[in-house]
Amino acid sequence: MDLFEQLEGTLRNLLPYNGTVHYYGPVMSLYESDHYYKALLSNIEWRNDEAVIFGKKIITKRKVAWHGDNPFPYTYSNTTKTALPWTKELLVLKALVEKESGEIYNSCLLNLYHDGSEGMAWHSDAELDLKKNGAIGSLSLGAVRKFAFKHKKSKENISQVLQHGSLLVMKGETQTHWLHRLPPTKVVSTPRINLTFRTIEVS
Repeated sequence: MDLFEQLEGTLRNLLPYNGTVHYYGPVMSLYESDHYYKALLSNIEWRNDEAVIFGKKIITKRKVAWHGDNPFPYTYSNTTKTALPWTKELLVLKALVEKESGEIYNSCLLNLYHDGSEGMAWHSDAELDLKKNGAIGSLSLGAVRKFAFKHKKSKENISQVLQHGSLLVMKGETQTHWLHRLPPTKVVSTPRINLTFRTIEVS
């Protein structure tokens, strides 16, 4: 968030149409950001992510973890994960993201990118398990990386650099009309942790 937006108490929508994305900038001190980055690196049960593409099982270098209020199942890329209980650090960060965004979340998908060679291809978070048009609060810790959006029809591109300790929130029709990705880069040699707080629909 720039100084003008802080003074005005408003947030600029990064998307020109068909969705809402707000970038808050850093939402904690550098000390806090460093503390939680190190704690999550050590205390989360990181596992290599899996995907089934054209019937073939793929194991990624990128690692993930899935936590929530309950052992929610979450299916994406043709694989299903069961949520682990919250850790004390995750509960603190969940409360912070809820306070900043004004939203309530019941789960969190964490991604660990070891360096800039690891990224995420174009996709949208529109799985049936998720609340339709619900907010997704994305908290970044560690290496600074660019995050990109592409409109599904017009192909218009928007990008935002995500700082250490920063928050980005996607909501409304964003997942319906826009794809997003974390492009790989050769200039980053350190890890980044991304926490995406979500709402699983409970039937």
